[in-house]
Amino acid sequence: MNWESLLSLRRHGDKNQRLRIDQDDLRLGFEVDYDRIVFSNAFRSLQDKTQVIPFSKTDFVHTRLTHSLEVSVVGRSLGRIAGRVILDKYPHLEKTLGYHPNDFGAITAAASLAHDIGNPPFGHSGEKSIGHFFNKGNGKEFKNRLSKLEYQDLCDFEGNANGFKILTESFQGIPGGLRLSAATLGAFIKYPKASLPIKPTDHVRDKKFGFFQAQKIEFDQIIDELSLKNGNQNLRHPLTYLVEAADDICYTIIDFEDGINLGWISEEFALEYLINLVKNDLDTKKYAKLKDKPHRLSYLRAIAINSLIQDAIRVFIENETQILEGTFSKALLEKSKYKAQVEDIIDVSIKKVYQAPEVVKKEILGYKAITELLEAFVFAAYRNFENKPTAYDKLILSLVPEGVKFQAETLYESILNSTCFVASLSDGKALEIAKNISSH
Repeated sequence: MNWESLLSLRRHGDKNQRLRIDQDDLRLGFEVDYDRIVFSNAFRSLQDKTQVIPFSKTDFVHTRLTHSLEVSVVGRSLGRIAGRVILDKYPHLEKTLGYHPNDFGAITAAASLAHDIGNPPFGHSGEKSIGHFFNKGNGKEFKNRLSKLEYQDLCDFEGNANGFKILTESFQGIPGGLRLSAATLGAFIKYPKASLPIKPTDHVRDKKFGFFQAQKIEFDQIIDELSLKNGNQNLRHPLTYLVEAADDICYTIIDFEDGINLGWISEEFALEYLINLVKNDLDTKKYAKLKDKPHRLSYLRAIAINSLIQDAIRVFIENETQILEGTFSKALLEKSKYKAQVEDIIDVSIKKVYQAPEVVKKEILGYKAITELLEAFVFAAYRNFENKPTAYDKLILSLVPEGVKFQAETLYESILNSTCFVASLSDGKALEIAKNISSH
């Protein structure tokens, strides 16, 4: 890999290359990527999608939207700091090609902003419920009607792959989807592989898959444009490590903070578990003057996040050569000097927040809702594809908003589109439609 290719400004769907030196710094292409994501329908729906706590009635608990915004802020900082070091190491990128540190920040911020854009309602239980429907539920009917790859896409339904579909899928008159730059799309792809073959390795890029078979052409185009290929092996874009780190930093610290604010984790735990992250920068006098719990937590959170940012950058820069070679196999926080502290915090969050009775009960509710929605929309789409829709199917299909890609030329794409439609719903909308369906 080389940074000249990795920083491509070519927009998905365009044939013409765009040079950084010709860019208007007041309207930089990478920053346009960020804007297009913000104004997309899929991004707006994140305001009513679960981060950890479904249907929370409190103002301070994070949704997918607030989480994504915070990840983008951390991602921008990571990208800018790394960018400065990279440009110092490869001066021609700046002096000859015109790249600036803010370019790296803009790419990482945009990819970070979109990192959860394909996640279904009700958090990770939403993904599991979709997979269960096709693997164990009535969706098993399609196993012998689809290829192994197509069926696996559904059984292991992956929010990252759905996100790539949202960002790149063309519509009539709109080639290239959101038409983001190749660099941003490359940084977005955490797992540059298909759903099959399943070959567990110790490399972080093989943990999940990153695209559906319906988007294989688009995926290959991005890989080719960025030169993310080593023989038969697809490589990870280096800035993906920063996007991943931004997400890891935010959910580690902020989910923990949510648990404390909800009263599920005692405040005493905050300083106890964060002390190693904050001790070098903690102003004890300032901390003592903070009389309100939210203000104390905000102060500790800011210091902890900054500590993790600085250490993630250290790991990235120390391993930049291996990252470019595609041989660096771990997430940045896996190599952090704070790894033990991060794991302890996550362990507490799992026990006190993720497995809290309130969370589990609402996840069960969401699980049932998604199953009902898939039963209705997937089979309506199937029978419609077969030109055998019932009167009820037609009513179900009438609920699909105008502009949503639903019907398709193949059975696989028809089922995938209907599944992705369900995945696109907000928590509240999914519950509303499921309730209406089950009551009739």
